[in-house]
Amino acid sequence: MKAEPTKIAVLTSGGDAQGMNAVVRAVVRTAIHEGAVPYAVFEGWRGAVEGGNLIKKMGWSEVSGTLSAGGTVIGTARCPEFREREGLRSAVRNFVERGIDRIVAIGGDGTLTGADELRRLWPELLDELVELGEISSATAQAHPKLHLAGVVGSIDNDLVGSDMTVGADSALHRIIDAIDAISSTAASHQRTFIVEVMGRRCGYLALMSAIAGGCDYVFIPELPPADGWEEDICHKLRAARAAGRRDSIIVVAEGAEDRNGEPITAAQVRDLLAERLGEDVRITSLGHVQRGGTPSAYDRWMSTLLGYSAALEVIRADADTEPSIIATQHNEIKTIALMDAVQNTRAVRTYVADGAYDKAVNSRGSSYSEMIELFETLSSPMLHEQDVDPKLGRSPRVALLHAGGLAPGMNAAARAVVLLGLDRGFTMLGVDGGFPGLLDGNVRELTWADVDGWSGAGGANLGTRRTISDVDQFYALGRSIETNNIDAIVMIGGFTGYQALWQMETEKDRYPGFRIPLICIPASIDNNLPGADLSIGADTALNTNTEALDRIKQSASASRRCFVAEAMGRKCGYLALMSGISSGAEQVYLSETGISLAGLTVDTDRMVKSFEGGRNLYLVVRNEDASEYYTSEMLTQMFQAEGHGMFDVRTARLGHMQQGGNPSPFDRTLAVQLSAIAVEELERQLVSGHPAGVYVGIERGKESVRPLAHLTEQINMETRLPYESWWLGLTDVLYTVADPGFSKQIEPLS
Repeated sequence: MKAEPTKIAVLTSGGDAQGMNAVVRAVVRTAIHEGAVPYAVFEGWRGAVEGGNLIKKMGWSEVSGTLSAGGTVIGTARCPEFREREGLRSAVRNFVERGIDRIVAIGGDGTLTGADELRRLWPELLDELVELGEISSATAQAHPKLHLAGVVGSIDNDLVGSDMTVGADSALHRIIDAIDAISSTAASHQRTFIVEVMGRRCGYLALMSAIAGGCDYVFIPELPPADGWEEDICHKLRAARAAGRRDSIIVVAEGAEDRNGEPITAAQVRDLLAERLGEDVRITSLGHVQRGGTPSAYDRWMSTLLGYSAALEVIRADADTEPSIIATQHNEIKTIALMDAVQNTRAVRTYVADGAYDKAVNSRGSSYSEMIELFETLSSPMLHEQDVDPKLGRSPRVALLHAGGLAPGMNAAARAVVLLGLDRGFTMLGVDGGFPGLLDGNVRELTWADVDGWSGAGGANLGTRRTISDVDQFYALGRSIETNNIDAIVMIGGFTGYQALWQMETEKDRYPGFRIPLICIPASIDNNLPGADLSIGADTALNTNTEALDRIKQSASASRRCFVAEAMGRKCGYLALMSGISSGAEQVYLSETGISLAGLTVDTDRMVKSFEGGRNLYLVVRNEDASEYYTSEMLTQMFQAEGHGMFDVRTARLGHMQQGGNPSPFDRTLAVQLSAIAVEELERQLVSGHPAGVYVGIERGKESVRPLAHLTEQINMETRLPYESWWLGLTDVLYTVADPGFSKQIEPLS
């Protein structure tokens, strides 16, 4: 007798969050690939209690077009009945009548606590249903246990144990868009604005938006300001205005309190500043706009990974499998015990109530406390005198320059390096025009006021050039370094810049001017730099591509069309692959995996069958250097010929727009983190008197400082490709959720 297929249900509950639809889509399609039958529970736990048409079997096409949609297409609603035993019993009956005993629940801690309560009571409720005659003993025996996996959907990013929750990155985008807009009007009128953001018990949105937005002050729930904060904020704003800042932006989390447990409201801060500073203060409360709109690229690709992993977790669960939350840690998927995570999250409010602020902050992870400290430094005007190095007889002179292609976020990194360097008493120098500018002596001193407004600016205010000095120019380069009394160089840029400093490091025995600290900070939309999981600029470019591909797909809605979209990245396929996952592409071609005629034959056949089956759009993303011969134009012509008039094929080159625009919130905060690592290493070298060339990064959540002398051990200098790329394993995820015919055995990501 043929066994019944495994059936799983997916639901969203509690507050909505951008990216929930990506999770639902991935759960449904991964289940279908695994031979399971997916169901969607509409309107959250209310749908589970009421049953009927609110628990619906899902097919592949029923989640098509949902990736870019905000909110949750399967709905969410409050359900008081689910808190009662009778309501829980009804939910169990509705599930087992359909053969469902595996659930992926997407929501906050209330949603997941309710889900775990249902799991815990499941056997008892089955017995009651049998006793009441509502289900048979055979049905109860067939489904003795509820298998449960949770995915946290919360814009607050308040889950302890996970780096990010679904929706937080998109909400941060909404906030930064508002702060950028407010900053321009505030500067015009020399006005102070208070921006109120969500975050009842977690200050993530407030803190990160304050850092990314270059704001003056922030109030977060985990760390109430010390008594006397009223004078502190006034002093800080006075100092900023004295230093030349025209606008002041203060961010207040909705759950902010003082150390007596009294709320700190935007209105309270406004009245304080009006009274003590005579400021014309305005309040902007962003409210539910933070939950709305299309999800960011991160909330599409990472949410897709979460849904994929959650589906595999419950489908492959056995009698010994415990309920878990599928979480993110350093761009990897991890499973954590469900109730441990919920209890640890709820413990934060207890820490705050008990005055254990260090525990509350540390619960959010080590980087959270580090970012609090960095914000204090970056937001404070630095007017103190420079320190004198006894060895030099003056303060160390640190030159900052860019090299390689433009990457959004270069200005944010330059600002952070300058401010952190000034805080340590260094004299900070800006080199205009990269290495050619250094050769020409285009070096100027940078002050706090010079760089204060650079955080959200696109482009590179110091300029960047792909041209670097060759060996014949090394003598002149060394002389320029000595003439300008440069004691260290910090390069923010891409592979070209790494290559330049690597060559200087290898030639330092011949050229004394090169015997100084040489530090590389990764900034490249290609995301091909060694020692760093992510480079500054890659996230912004990915969001640009995702938005562009959304529009391309919309343009094809009135016709049957295939688009071949070409993404930048040279031989690195990061942008192409992640753009494909984020936009819902059906096919991606990468340099790392290549293109073959045999593969194209299979791909073309699959495409034609898709259109024969009723498809109106087929999206192909090609990495610009995926193949020397199979160009985007050739692919377009091949697909057009094989379609025999059934569909049109168009080429879309995304081009240099990928390097433009203001940096994303992630790229701004990443720039701050990487700059802090670089300046700390710089200070260490200057103090020790042992200069060296290094490149910095963050790998799997850990700070990385590697010697430039060993650069060739991590990257192929000809192809410019690192020998290891963490993201290449995600190709299977793309095809699992994009192609119903994909048959490769898929594996969990954790």
